[in-house]
Amino acid sequence: MFNVLGSAQGIVILLLSLAAFAAEVFALVDALRHRPDAFVAAGKRTKKFWTLVTGVGALFGFISVANSTTLFSVGIIAIVAAGIYLADVRPALQQVSGHGGRGSHMGPYGPW
Repeated sequence: MFNVLGSAQGIVILLLSLAAFAAEVFALVDALRHRPDAFVAAGKRTKKFWTLVTGVGALFGFISVANSTTLFSVGIIAIVAAGIYLADVRPALQQVSGHGGRGSHMGPYGPW
């Protein structure tokens, strides 16, 4: 019984770390595709800074996928770095670039 439970937990941890790694790689690729002046215009530090933060996050995420026992040490650092970029920096960059998901047809209660 305990062996089955242990392997099920291992599979769940592996799937969670793979999902987190995918988000970290997405954040890195998104940071790389924006122009350097967009970061400054959005007031979100520099492209070099966010590329470094998301790159280190993706590296830590890769380490946590390879060794599931590190999920709660370096894996948390990695997903926090990607989460900050995706929740704060990316929307600001999209707004400055003019091709955000919400666009210019946005009212106070949603799109129109």
